Formats: sequence, C-alpha cells, structure tokens
Amino acid sequence: MGMGCRGQFSNTTLPDPRPSDSAFNDRLRAQHLISSPQAASHHGHRRHLQATALPLPPPQNPLIARTALLHALHLSQQSKYLDLRTELIIAVTRSYINTSQHRSISSTQKLLAHDPGIQGKIWISKYASPAEPALKDAVASAIRGLSTTPSARQQAEAELQQTSTSWEPAAVEAEWTGYRAAATHKSRPPEGMSERDRYDAMMGEVKTPVTVLYFHGGAYWLMDPATHRATTKKLAKLTGGRCYSVRYRLAPQHAFPAALIDALASYLTLLYPPPGAFHEAVQPEDIVFSGESAGGNLSLALLQLLLQLRRQSLPITWHSHTYPSIPLPAGVAVNSPWMDITQSLPSCETNAPFDYLPGLAAQDAANSTRAVCAAWPSTPPRRSIYAPDAFVTHPLVTLLLADSWAGSPPLYLCTGWELLADEDKYTAKKFWGMGCGWCLRRGDGASRFTLVKARTLEEVSLDPEGLSPYTKETIKERVEQRVRMGAGVPVEGPAGEGVAESVVAMEGMAKL
Repeated sequence: MGMGCRGQFSNTTLPDPRPSDSAFNDRLRAQHLISSPQAASHHGHRRHLQATALPLPPPQNPLIARTALLHALHLSQQSKYLDLRTELIIAVTRSYINTSQHRSISSTQKLLAHDPGIQGKIWISKYASPAEPALKDAVASAIRGLSTTPSARQQAEAELQQTSTSWEPAAVEAEWTGYRAAATHKSRPPEGMSERDRYDAMMGEVKTPVTVLYFHGGAYWLMDPATHRATTKKLAKLTGGRCYSVRYRLAPQHAFPAALIDALASYLTLLYPPPGAFHEAVQPEDIVFSGESAGGNLSLALLQLLLQLRRQSLPITWHSHTYPSIPLPAGVAVNSPWMDITQSLPSCETNAPFDYLPGLAAQDAANSTRAVCAAWPSTPPRRSIYAPDAFVTHPLVTLLLADSWAGSPPLYLCTGWELLADEDKYTAKKFWGMGCGWCLRRGDGASRFTLVKARTLEEVSLDPEGLSPYTKETIKERVEQRVRMGAGVPVEGPAGEGVAESVVAMEGMAKL
C-alpha cells in the first residue's frame, strides 16, 4: 500500500505498457506484476491497499448511503466515470484521511509499524544483509555526478557532509516472500522453524526463477514489508517465483539517500549473496524491481543510480569483492510512481475529486498543523520529510528531472485518475522517446500504448506523443517555481493517522 498522492487519466488506468521482449514477458508475466485488468477496473488508480490487524473503524453508513444514492442518480461527478464500488472506496477512505486532528510523524509511524503476524497462504523468511561501508562513497559519487551545475555540486557536497551520519550504510532486513499453496487462510508458520528453514520451505514451492525486488510505498516515511504482504504474496503466486521485500530505512529519521543505499544493498544482496545468506546468487535476468508510490520512486531511483554508476565507470566494492560494473535487472514494474517530490504538475490539484488523497492546498494546510515530535520538524529544519532541501530537485529524488534513461531495461508503468497522473504520463512519454522498451505485449507480438477503460476493460490504443504536453524545460521550470514559492514540499497524504483506519475500511469495501 502506498500512501502517495496519485494522478488521474481519462476513465482508465494509464497505458498498460509492457515490454515487447517476449522472453521478458514470458519470464516475468508482467501483465500481472502490478494488477490484473479486473483489479485495474476498480483499483487501477489506487495504490495496492492491504488490511492490517488494526481495529475496524466505526461504519460510515450515512456516508455510504449518500454516496450510493448520488451515484445511482448520476448526480455525483465521479458517477460519470467510476463504478459504485470504486466511488465508495474513495469516499470512505477520504473520510478517514481528512481529519481535523493530525498525529505527529513518530506517532503515525508507530501506529503503522504494527506487524499483524504471518498468517494464511504465505511463506515469510526474514534475512538481514550486513552493512557494506563502501556503498557510501559509490552513492555519493553518483549524487555528485548527477548534480549538473557547479552550484548544485557545491550544495550537494555540503549537504552530504552535513547529513552523513543519517545515511551511513547499515544492515538491511528484507522479507523473502513466497506462496504457500497447501495452507489455509488461517494457517500460521509451523512452530520451531528457523528463518533458514522457512526459506527452504518457500523454495520448495517456487516454480520459476523470477525474483521481484519489492519496495513498499508510504511517502518514504510510512509502512513496512509487513503492510504489503498481501501484495508480495500475490506477486509470488502470479509469477511462480518469490519476492524480496525490503525494510528500507524511513525518513525523516533517515533522509535521502539512506533508502537508496538500502535499495542498492538489497539488489547487490540478490546478485552477490553475502556470507551466511540463505539464497544462491540470482541472475540479473531473473530480477524485476517493483513498487508503488514512493516504492515506485525508489525502484526507478535505483535504476537511475545503476545507470549513473555505469556512466561514470564506478566500480562497487561489496563484502571484500570489487565489481567493475553492476548488471541491470530484467525490468522494472511500477504502480503510480511518485516521480515529482515537489508535486508541481496540475493533476495534483485537478484530479483531487477522483483521488482519496486531498489536493496540494489541503495537504499544505494539514502539514502545517501536524503535531510536533522528536522526529519532525527536523534539526536542522527542512521542508521535505524525505530529502534535505538541497536534494529536493536532484534527479535521484525528483526523477522527472533525470536527463537520461538510455540503456534502461523494459518498463511497465501503471497509473490512473489520480494526483500523480501528469508526472507518470510524462515519465511514460520520456521512456518511449528514448527508445526504452516498454509497452503492451499482445498476442500478435505488437508493441503499443493502451489505456484500459474502467467500466468495460476495453483497450484503446494511445499515441505516445499525446501522453504529456510538457517539455523537459517546462518540467524544470514548474519544479523550480514550486520550490521558490516556499511551499512546504508536501507529504504523501496530510493525515497519515487516518491511513491505518482507511486501510481496513478499503479492504472491507473491496468485498462489496
């Protein structure tokens, strides 16, 4: 579940662009990596939301009745485009998020860090990859290399030195996740099994070499692999493979680039297992980066980091071995990636009626009244929870500003009618313009952009040229203007304390 702002797109999910490479598609079953068309019709413009073991909030019967009535009479704006279930999910979720009381960052993190335990048709094996101090210099070099002006490089250098203790490489835990076919929905893990035993049991049911390196959403300061087990279990089942779901460090306690270092360490862990790891080395052609919202940002930031390391011919030292070049994964599959940390494009306001999260003005107002805690406001002060001010417009943070994705593996990107639509459509067009492989694989092997209509699931061809009206220069100008305005760079969702309740509410509504 990602709690980031999301954008909207006609009456569909954005293009269902999948790699044209048949081996990639056959291996990864990318058409199911994020969601099925049936799921897209109801949840395509939502991030994947899973229930947590939190008490179910009080029923919203009056709201549900009013929403249903207006929908039936075709009097609501949403009824023109959405089915009843989707409109109800949005209305109920919004009612919990848009509260007058806003918990502190620390309180919200604690609330959503609750692990409900492992239950159902799922294998979980936890593994912590040991810290590798050498990653710090490699990532810092890439950050400097992507700082395009002398002043930007100077600011980056100063910020890296000032904040260095908050992003020192650390051990990175992740959850190996697999599908447990013979279990019931109430099954618990067998007693007395070690983490390695659970990994071995999981591998006994894995049918393909597909390994999804998964990064959860949550604005970079919320959620955990435990909140996303329903998603990773589904991915493991659909691919016949397994997921490696990363417990990366969260902001504001660990600002950029801490999460990025953790992501890099996790990828290297798959490729080159440290001593004592449960798994054998995974071939890069069997690995897919995946995530939603902030996790989508992290997936593509990791890809951009790898591309930059290759551009600069930077070797990587990893547990006593030096690798002159790190191979790229087979592909990247992201759902509503948060590409613009500043949220500078119009859909962050214009698509608010169709998104469960409020628009920018409401977000800024809510963030200004958030309760104070030890974690936030930060010391020294900054406007973005995720990144120091000097890095908000860095290409590894606001990925819209990345100059090049040349050499990227195939990309699948899904978005819909949501706050993040404009930035995601711009990203889609940019990948297409650079000749990167990504589009819908059809029975005839043709490659094209499509949109999937929410009501009918009809696929309609799209011209990639028409996906976004923005140029590179326009994007840069809008991002810089948003920063100059002095507006607080928004958090993905102004009332995180409402998220916990809304998660449960949405899971219940999905059964309607």
